[in-house]
Amino acid sequence: MGNLKFSVFLGLQALSVLVLLTFAALWPGPSNTQRLVGMGLLVVGTAFVLLARMQLGRSFSIMPRAKKLVTRGLYSRIRNPIYIFGTIAIAGLLLILQIPRLWILLIVLVAVQVFRAGTEARALELRFGEEYRAYRKQTWF
Repeated sequence: MGNLKFSVFLGLQALSVLVLLTFAALWPGPSNTQRLVGMGLLVVGTAFVLLARMQLGRSFSIMPRAKKLVTRGLYSRIRNPIYIFGTIAIAGLLLILQIPRLWILLIVLVAVQVFRAGTEARALELRFGEEYRAYRKQTWF
């Protein structure tokens, strides 16, 4: 039952990415370099978010729970790849939309993600101690 639940959740995330990419492709506006770069960032960002999500597996949670220290794949280089690539994807979407006032949302998002990353780091350090501190030294953000 647990694997089915995980698969359904991951499938819904992939479907939401497909809907987002379709929305971005159909968004009215000029077809220019900004939009092309935005689409590239959106595709790359969402692809890596999904990859990071799959690599995180059952350790994913909305609230920091420190179930398992994931150090393979993207997590071997970046402690928070979902935040990094999610930010890249959103920056790409904002380039596609070409609505300058929406960039404030990205600034707010980055601040929230930095705060969350700190909260998660404290939970992981509390649970895994020296193992997490060593991991943290060899990875970025």
